[in-house]
Amino acid sequence: MTHRSRIGRRRTLYPAGAAALCLLTALSALPASAQPDGPRPDRAGPAARPPAGSAEARTAAYLESARKDPGRLRDFFRKLPKGGDLHNHLSGAVSTEYLIELAAQDGLCIEKKTMTAVQPPCRNGARPAADARTDKAFHKELVRAWSMEDFPQGESGHDHFFAAFGKFGEVTWRHPGKLLAQVAEHAAEQNQSYLETMATPASDGAKKLAEEVGWDPDPARMHRKLLAGGKLDRLVAQARKEADRTDAEFRTAAHCDSGHPGRACRMPVRWISQVSRGGSPERVFTQIALGLRLAERDSRFVAVNLVQPEDGESALRNYRLQMRMLNYLGKQYPKAHITLHAGELWPGLVKPEDLSFHIDEAVNVAKAERIGHGVDLVHEKNWRQLARTMARRKTAVEVPLTSNAQILGVKGDDHPFNTYRAHGVPVVLATDDPGISRTDISHEYQYASTTYRLRYPELKDLARASLEYAFLPGRSLWRGNPTRDGYRPTTACATERPGAGRPGGACGRLLADSPKAAAQWRLESSFTTFERTHAQR
Repeated sequence: MTHRSRIGRRRTLYPAGAAALCLLTALSALPASAQPDGPRPDRAGPAARPPAGSAEARTAAYLESARKDPGRLRDFFRKLPKGGDLHNHLSGAVSTEYLIELAAQDGLCIEKKTMTAVQPPCRNGARPAADARTDKAFHKELVRAWSMEDFPQGESGHDHFFAAFGKFGEVTWRHPGKLLAQVAEHAAEQNQSYLETMATPASDGAKKLAEEVGWDPDPARMHRKLLAGGKLDRLVAQARKEADRTDAEFRTAAHCDSGHPGRACRMPVRWISQVSRGGSPERVFTQIALGLRLAERDSRFVAVNLVQPEDGESALRNYRLQMRMLNYLGKQYPKAHITLHAGELWPGLVKPEDLSFHIDEAVNVAKAERIGHGVDLVHEKNWRQLARTMARRKTAVEVPLTSNAQILGVKGDDHPFNTYRAHGVPVVLATDDPGISRTDISHEYQYASTTYRLRYPELKDLARASLEYAFLPGRSLWRGNPTRDGYRPTTACATERPGAGRPGGACGRLLADSPKAAAQWRLESSFTTFERTHAQR
């Protein structure tokens, strides 16, 4: 159930004159003038300074002292409890070296010109993937082709990134459970405690059903055609069987039923169903309906998301139509969640008008509860009103900083990270495709802290946000709007101390009844342990 659908085609950037005009417009709107009525970017967020002499204050002081020592700094961020990863593509998250090894185990071949994995026999100069085990130069060439490590000069990061999925696609669809075991284990090593990862359920079945039903521009009629005769329910059943096989493979790969289970076995994982936004309208509609219906029928699945390059020709042409599809189907499946890649664009990649409405449509038409990337915020029409709406609705932004830098070239002050925070929009750090990007969540936190001058309490709140805005069921441990008001425990747990054992009374009942609150309590307990360690140094 891994995806092979995030494959990008080469894009021709708009002519230099048009790009320059866009860029001048962008620069006139960026950070200094982007928030004249808000707080300074380096003071965004409600995180309070810790009490003097507390373990939290001493940990904050340790972080500041470690900033001039790369080794100590990296160690600090690796050990920092980081909550969940809410924006993670399974096939792009697994390490490139592991993909190469799986290709070798499966006896696959590597095409010479494209470095694409294909089924045997190895013809026309194709080499066995197993050669990479002993040929270091061949192995290095595969790593360059399948990831962002030292990718070829003259090739855009955007094109190289999206092309990688097609090159190793023959590997990933075969072993979703093994991929998940590696990704979950790595997340646990990075001191994360929850994972929402994206994959495409029943991909071939959804394609066949869409072709069978055909396109009907009336969403109610289209939905009825999918439901007629139990067609969509059979597809849901197929997706659930795939998930069962994935679970079994995962448990074997992670040694969950042995005497020495991996840490991945303790990692709560939920699936987000991917929809190929570059597909035909009938296929997109069918995949959305499948993902939402699946999320209401199977607790392992929580939401849908649209993937593939947002600047693709079909994606641009059908963007508004797809938002209307989500609007209609979201009402039919109100218990399912919607999170959308939106605003993963930048001047020069698309026409100026295409920068002006994608996030707004995702928020106000599709009613997305979270937005992935959201990089082109200040290019949206009435973007300040949009930001206020997102803050009021608590629509979180999933921010993979390394991915945005590699694909779009957007980093530092050009990124709207501080603009979102200054307007009270929840921000969650994420990895996107750490295998391809050659990064990890610890690097994302360290980059954010260094680039945006974030103090330790602000880093804690970013980790807390990753669970507050996760699609976990149940009541929150926190009261009100924590992004606006700060992370204050709900009344039931206000007097309890994380790290002092499982609480009883009303707080214990809350944790027993709410998976979300329980995950949040575990994170707070991890912070207590982390701070005790650093306070003693």
